[in-house]
Amino acid sequence: MKSALITGITGQDGAYLAKLLLEKDYKVYGLYRRLSTPNFWRLQNLNIYNRVNLISGDLTDLSSVLNAFKASNPDEVYHLAAQSFVEASFESPLATAEVTGLSTTRILEAAKLYYPNTRVYYAGTSEMFGSSYDENGLNENSIFKPMSPYAAAKLYGYWISNIYRNGYKLFVSSGILFNHESEIRGLEFVTRKIVNEVAKIHYGLEKKIRLGNIKAKRDWGYAPEYVEAMYRMLQQDSPDDYVIATNETHSVEEFLQLAFDYINEDYTKYLEIDKRFLRPLDVPALKGDYSKARDKLGWEPKIKFNEIVKLMMKAELKRWELYLNGEQFPWDVPNYPNENALLKTYYKVKK
Repeated sequence: MKSALITGITGQDGAYLAKLLLEKDYKVYGLYRRLSTPNFWRLQNLNIYNRVNLISGDLTDLSSVLNAFKASNPDEVYHLAAQSFVEASFESPLATAEVTGLSTTRILEAAKLYYPNTRVYYAGTSEMFGSSYDENGLNENSIFKPMSPYAAAKLYGYWISNIYRNGYKLFVSSGILFNHESEIRGLEFVTRKIVNEVAKIHYGLEKKIRLGNIKAKRDWGYAPEYVEAMYRMLQQDSPDDYVIATNETHSVEEFLQLAFDYINEDYTKYLEIDKRFLRPLDVPALKGDYSKARDKLGWEPKIKFNEIVKLMMKAELKRWELYLNGEQFPWDVPNYPNENALLKTYYKVKK
């Protein structure tokens, strides 16, 4: 039985990847950051919480990383953990550099010194391309022009991974993943924020949705499919870098419109542009070219943009329906300061 260590196992990708590897009969270990409030809802939702071996640790501490390696004795390591919210990286650039960037070196050092035969996956991001744009899609040879502290930190991780691959002959593959969403996306991301706010509007809990730059365009895929690409990268004969994308681009406004279409409402009646949500620098558009992944990994996206919005809206409406009807809430409970007021408004509307 193979053993895999996933950093960031409590996140969207970590949870889906853990599920995939369990289905392939791996023994799965997950490094997670201990919080005052446990963050295991994704693992619980996917019914795998009791099937993974959780290891608490801190990526800024080398001893934590070494302890995770020792506990898991991994054949494969999937380094997904990061401070992955672009907006927060402008507010905490040093912490982002430490957690998102330098943590990769700690992972690679642990592998080099003690587990040189372990295969390592590094989670890159399309944000590394920044202001680069190509109508035909950005590929593995496109120029990186990061536009946020998060993107810069990720680019450091990408290049240090290349250095350890070529300099120390470690098996390190990097996935340059474009945006990928799902029903268990975090509330801090704009796609989940949109479906969550639209669901609240549907139930009479909110009257407006406040967003920043709705003209930004992204290449959006489906997260469960993207973790399959991660797995395939580590099954190859030699390590390499791969762009994972859909070769399509859509704006935040398009996402917003489809979400409101799902509840038969006109988004223009509810939208407010709020300058608080505008970033100092914002990547205008990203579009990927996954040709290499198709040709070498045999990977292609199946679920596209329109279907992703529908899946997320369906899940979000169900969450709120269960929660507002007093039934057991199987997902992350929305933690809003004015939650009680929202519920009073809902029951008043309902009556």
